[in-house]
Amino acid sequence: MPTTPIDATRDLSSAACLRMAAVVVFAALSPALLMTAPAVAGQLASQLVLSPVQIGQLFSVELGAMSLATVPAWFWLKRVPPNRAALLAAVIFIAGNIASATFVSYPALLVLRFMTALGAGSLMILCMVSAASLGQGSRVYGLWLLGQLVLGAIGLQVLPGLFAHYGLSACYLSLALLASLALPLTRAFPARLANTQRQSAPSLPRAKAVTGLLAILCFYLSLSGVWTFIGELAQAAGIDAALSAQVLAIATLMGILGAALATFLGTRLPRAILIVAGLGLMAVAILLLQGQPSLARFAVAAMAFKAMWTFVLPLVLACVAELDPSGRLMNATNLVIGAGLAAGPALAGQLLQDHGQSRPLLFAAAALALLVLPLILCSRTRG
Repeated sequence: MPTTPIDATRDLSSAACLRMAAVVVFAALSPALLMTAPAVAGQLASQLVLSPVQIGQLFSVELGAMSLATVPAWFWLKRVPPNRAALLAAVIFIAGNIASATFVSYPALLVLRFMTALGAGSLMILCMVSAASLGQGSRVYGLWLLGQLVLGAIGLQVLPGLFAHYGLSACYLSLALLASLALPLTRAFPARLANTQRQSAPSLPRAKAVTGLLAILCFYLSLSGVWTFIGELAQAAGIDAALSAQVLAIATLMGILGAALATFLGTRLPRAILIVAGLGLMAVAILLLQGQPSLARFAVAAMAFKAMWTFVLPLVLACVAELDPSGRLMNATNLVIGAGLAAGPALAGQLLQDHGQSRPLLFAAAALALLVLPLILCSRTRG
């Protein structure tokens, strides 16, 4: 029986929904360990008696390997069908987590986490590239971020109980189990990417691509620098540690709200207006943290900061994704995000140490957030 246009449209819509589900699920699973770092770090210290330096090295290896996955992706993105690459990366992720649950020494765990994170980073690249191919911009990247935030929040609530009964292996085995259940979704990734020669060459001016990547780098330098030391800023202002922890927990929920809002508004209002409003409020929230903020001012600043950066990020990623349908630019974006996450805390810590106060750090972070605006607007392909 021949396929009617209505049937074809329905099949296309079904395929797009499945692909979006694959993007959201695997984008949430890939950085799940980093999103639950506070709980995992505590268990590493108590169960394995690791020093802060060893714990830091372990997470640095995880983040570094996810970023370095960009390098081999330059080769295989053009040659391997994304759905097959996703299956292989997911299998590596599952096997690495199972092996991590049975590690015998700290050096062995380092190696296993490096290999597992390479699979996770490859999955994240495929998610970002496939999200760009869906052509729904802010909505897709809003869901991409929302999945990460929700799974991270659930993990922070659930993991302490699992650790108490089953130890550290519960984290790794849970990730392996969730990825195994999601394995059929790898078929929803596209069988091929957009034709690089035909589509990306005329639509990817180098200056616009570099400007877009600079915007993402500035954004991540700003947010990671502030968020890493926000607890120390509260402590320096004399705010009780338990109260600041409660504020930051609520701020995490506000982050989920921000990503959801970007998903809802991204297709209903002009993106430029949303980016201007979001970055402006983010800069104001950063500046509210300076001096000796009261508990109320600290709470407003922390919640607004978290909500605004999760609101703006999907919009910025959507702008960059529009520059290159082939996915090469989104592959580079993965490396830039890793660089921003790694360099932001280091630069912020240096500013705090050199000046002995938070004002230079906060002014620099606010300036970087505002710098994102002209950079991302200059990189846009239209309007």
